[in-house]
Amino acid sequence: MANPPQQTYIPSKVVKTDYPLIDNDPHFKRVVGYARTSDYIHGTVAGAAGPGLLWTMERFAPSHVGRGGFARAMRLAGAIGVIGGFLYFYQRSCLRFYGMSENAREVEMDMKEMVAKVKAGEPLYGESKLSPHMQGVAARQSRYSALFTAVVPWFNFVNHSQHGVDTAKYYRAAEQELEAEHLAKGDS
Repeated sequence: MANPPQQTYIPSKVVKTDYPLIDNDPHFKRVVGYARTSDYIHGTVAGAAGPGLLWTMERFAPSHVGRGGFARAMRLAGAIGVIGGFLYFYQRSCLRFYGMSENAREVEMDMKEMVAKVKAGEPLYGESKLSPHMQGVAARQSRYSALFTAVVPWFNFVNHSQHGVDTAKYYRAAEQELEAEHLAKGDS
C-alpha cells in the first residue's frame, strides 16, 4: 500500500484579541522592519539595565574581586543585556502582529506592502525553496512563538503562506486601487 499524501496545511487557531491580527507567524525581516522607535528604546533600556545595575552595585558595595574580575563580569552582563534587549525588542514588535497590543500603524503598513505585492504580481509572503510540507512544518513550529520567547527564542526565517489571515482583503484592496487609478486616468 502506498502512503496517503500528508496534509501540508493545518489551519491555526485564532486568538481573540482587542486589535486585528496581522500575521500569526511573521517573518523575521517583517518583525524588525515594522518595529517602532519605542521598541528600540525599550530594547535598549532593557539591554543596558543589567550592566547598569551591576556597575551601580559595584559603586555602592564593591565586590573586591581583584584585577580584571569586574571587567569580565561587566562584559558578561553586557552580552546578556544585548541578547535580552534584542529579545524584548523583538517580542514587543511581534505582539503587534498578533493583535495583542495597539497596531493601527502596522495594519496600515501591512496593507500597503501586501497591496503593492499584489499589484506587482509577486507572492504575498515571498518565495520559498522548501516543499509545501516542509513549509507547513516550519509554520507550525514558529506560529505564535514570540509568546514563548523568554524560554525558547524561536524566529521565523521561512517564507510560507500560512499566516492565519484571510489574504482576500489584499486582493480586494488592490482591485479597488487599480480601479481608482483607471478611473483617474480616464477622467484626465
